Amino acid sequence: MDKWDDRFMDIANTVAKWSSCYQENRQVGAVIARDKRILTTGYNGAGSGIKNCKDRGECMRKKLNIESGTRQELCFAVHAEQNAIIQAARMGISVENATLYCTHQPCVICAKMIINSGITRVVYSQGYPDEFSLQMFEEAGVKLEKY
Repeated sequence: MDKWDDRFMDIANTVAKWSSCYQENRQVGAVIARDKRILTTGYNGAGSGIKNCKDRGECMRKKLNIESGTRQELCFAVHAEQNAIIQAARMGISVENATLYCTHQPCVICAKMIINSGITRVVYSQGYPDEFSLQMFEEAGVKLEKY
């Protein structure tokens, strides 16, 4: 880790504060960077035109008692990592050989997107209960580092 990792992780933590997730412990931020430059950012929140959980006044996952790390499809939010990759696609920015900095370890769905997008390194600070994502990163040769 170097001072640039520190800087980009600081920014990921700031971006996480923009999250519209009802549960504060699940406010996630992501930054995709390459060559000491930010390419895109993302935070977890409802998709465009969809009412977010803060506005709904409740978390659907909490209401349905869904265990963390499971059934990711049952959520109004798009994950921070997904939003950062989607933003790059919308803006025509290649993330090939970039590093993704994230406040939390990516889930398996995000891992698959990260792998296929060409990102080669992921730095995260908080764990997440998804061992399968770790296996995917290892098999694909994406470097995963706990901050």
